[in-house]
Amino acid sequence: MTTVRTHDPAPAAGPPAGPPATTTSGPSSARRSPATAWTLWAARRVGLAALTLWLVSVLVFLATAALGDPVKAILGKEAATNLGRAEQIRQQLHLDESLWDRYWHWFGGLLRGDLGTSVANGLPVGELIGDRVVNSGVLVLIAAVVIIPVSFAVALLSARHRGRRLDHGIQLVVLTLAGLPEFVVGIVLVALFSTVVFHALPAVTISAGGEGPWTQPASMILPVVTLVLVVAPYVVRIMRSTLLDVLDSDYVELARLKGVPERVVLRRHALRNAVVPAIQVIGLQLAWLASGIVLVEYLFSYPGIGASLVDSVRNSDIPMVQTLAMIVAAVYVVVNLVADVLSILCTPRERTAISS
Repeated sequence: MTTVRTHDPAPAAGPPAGPPATTTSGPSSARRSPATAWTLWAARRVGLAALTLWLVSVLVFLATAALGDPVKAILGKEAATNLGRAEQIRQQLHLDESLWDRYWHWFGGLLRGDLGTSVANGLPVGELIGDRVVNSGVLVLIAAVVIIPVSFAVALLSARHRGRRLDHGIQLVVLTLAGLPEFVVGIVLVALFSTVVFHALPAVTISAGGEGPWTQPASMILPVVTLVLVVAPYVVRIMRSTLLDVLDSDYVELARLKGVPERVVLRRHALRNAVVPAIQVIGLQLAWLASGIVLVEYLFSYPGIGASLVDSVRNSDIPMVQTLAMIVAAVYVVVNLVADVLSILCTPRERTAISS
């Protein structure tokens, strides 16, 4: 049997063949660099935050516009007699324009930093709320600095003594505080520490003219403690639940079998893996403080945005109400955005998914 061998045709004359050309199509070419991936991810998150704030601005404007004629709400019976003042308010609030034009006039002012003029005081809104925003920010910051370590410590203590009397006692206190509104907690604290029971702390915030309330530390104790007692129970419950799930995992059991002390297991293994859910909860609770602080500030006469918002609603000062509502919404969105970023940075799997 004869075997026939076939030969490939000789290559045509020409320059030597180089390396194989790369094509621009395919999954490998579509892969982006980590910097580009993170930039796109951040742009999407910031874009969603901006969209949320825009939708909130629409709702805030429509809600204030649905309250009725602001001239009658501000002047009352004088609206029919004091025609000059009524016309001034109408021009200031652009009531002669259509609803659509009024919204874009107000929203455009927000984008330019023009917060409008207070109807009740006749002063720029930015000047009226500047110091109060700082005061509220300091109160929230102090409360957050106390809430985070206290919540973590209580959750660790409860998880370490799971099923014992100490754990049951902590859970009873936490559940009780979680079911109480902030004004009830504040009133109880005032009754205990600012009346004949102890009379150790002032019932209202004391601040000298032109100075921040933090210059009188004793007057800030009750507002801070009220916020801590209202927010910390939620963080403690989530932290304890997450810690118990981690403590029942296989790698924690392996660490115990190797002879690692329980306090080291809690601190080095359990706590690190329970941080991510805690960040989300802390972010939500700190964002809630932006709105929940209103009642606490009003209860203790704290010179923050809470008292200003209540007074503005009472006086039908629409520019003030709109600006303060947008500040609260902006704080809520920004805090949640920061918490989202921190939780992803603390999760290796999420970081890898974004980078790739």
